Amino acid sequence: MKKQRKQESQRYAECMTILVRGDGIAAYCCAHLLAQAGVRVALDRPSRPRVPAIMLSEAAVSLLADVFGHKDLFRDLPRVRSRSVLWGEQAAPVKLPHSAVVVSEQMLLASLRPQISFEESLEPAWTVYASRPLPAGAVEHKFGSRVARASQVDVRNSEGPGCWTESTENGWLFLIGDQDGKGWLLTVGGETSAVLVRSRLIAAHIERLRGSGGEFPSYPRILAPLSADQWLACGTAAIGFDPICGDGTAHAVREAILAAAAIRAISSGANAAAVLAHYESRLTAGFQRHLESCGGFYRAGGSGPWWQSELEAAEQGLAWCAQRMASFPAFRFRLNGYDLEVVA
Repeated sequence: MKKQRKQESQRYAECMTILVRGDGIAAYCCAHLLAQAGVRVALDRPSRPRVPAIMLSEAAVSLLADVFGHKDLFRDLPRVRSRSVLWGEQAAPVKLPHSAVVVSEQMLLASLRPQISFEESLEPAWTVYASRPLPAGAVEHKFGSRVARASQVDVRNSEGPGCWTESTENGWLFLIGDQDGKGWLLTVGGETSAVLVRSRLIAAHIERLRGSGGEFPSYPRILAPLSADQWLACGTAAIGFDPICGDGTAHAVREAILAAAAIRAISSGANAAAVLAHYESRLTAGFQRHLESCGGFYRAGGSGPWWQSELEAAEQGLAWCAQRMASFPAFRFRLNGYDLEVVA
């Protein structure tokens, strides 16, 4: 009887269609994992600007390579082997070992999407929101006000890929450069030209500003609820991370892994309410850890009004998370590979 129910659930999963709304890493990862499991997938790809440069840690590259089966993913790209940090009002620059690659979002997605084939459907059994527009009835909770501005730059005397991070009076700067002397500067907390005038580290590495790459919110934010009847959110639709902590791509992949596993578990007969409660609690716990990391950076970054205001916002977010986590039941599931199983 148990074997028969499993076979019936598998046939149901193979017949239903999942609509994935998004055109980024979370969408591609979720769709890929569902398709690999034999689920029919439809992809709605809203048009949006691409991020000009993403730095992927070795751990993030390994995670992507494992999910998509690309053992040699970005193996031939030059590595960022060190990072220089000047963080705090009285701090001195520190050079630390590092290992990462720098790619454009366009290049990253082009390296992954050809491996995925999708089907069209107008009546999905589930919808995964991996980008805007957000699902009806869900509210995005924002903790902070900071905006990041991206600028294309020429990097002075480049000896290979590198990255630099610096706290400033009212924010921070992040610079990544390639082996050809080109790079991208991220400015948080002020106009780029005005902030660079008072830079103690990064300004010395910039030959000139070449142009603006736009601006985007860089404060932490989370959707609530993160799921409901026949839909769930992941990726940037679910959580927005402060780039100061790095590896937003890896976070998006992990969310997508859990989202795909949750949908498959429900389609196989698991209690939907219990699975979705687990999904929400895991993502909320991850967001809580992110806010704790942000708090550490912002306590050490500076003592002025800007830093205090953003730190207070992070602390408000932690209080919100604590209240939210108290409403969830204890974890009843765990990931085993790419499958969600009941904790014994």
